[in-house]
Amino acid sequence: MAWNLIFWVLCFFINIALLASTFYQLLSLSDLEADHLNPFEASTRINSVVLPEFLLQGLLCAIFLLTWHWFMFLLAVPLSAYHLMLYFNRKHLLDVTEIFRDLNIEKRYRFVKLGIYLVLFTVVLFRLLPAGVFFFFPSKFEELDIRSSLFY
Repeated sequence: MAWNLIFWVLCFFINIALLASTFYQLLSLSDLEADHLNPFEASTRINSVVLPEFLLQGLLCAIFLLTWHWFMFLLAVPLSAYHLMLYFNRKHLLDVTEIFRDLNIEKRYRFVKLGIYLVLFTVVLFRLLPAGVFFFFPSKFEELDIRSSLFY
């Protein structure tokens, strides 16, 4: 039971990091649109967090696959596949010279990613809470609990 709690806490913190990274990128794009940042600074800030975000998303997807959390894996795999496609086509970094042309597309892409991460965050939070309750308040009928004997 402790491994279940550790797993969901790890997923919670990875998801928080992904949310923060996407929000930071969206904030940088908004600052660029409002002329608070120049294109070089904005693209440098965003490009510095793109690869770690891709790696964290891939790690989260792989963790879900290896621990047989199929629903969570199916929620996370489309974005990971899209990240892989962007990386292999070398379109994952923002170009300084074309950033204003692609600004609305990039903002929309970040908003969609933020929505996906919020859905993942909600599901992870709803899985973390019962894991914490079952760990800290063990039931006297634990041997009758189907969740504790079926998959663990």
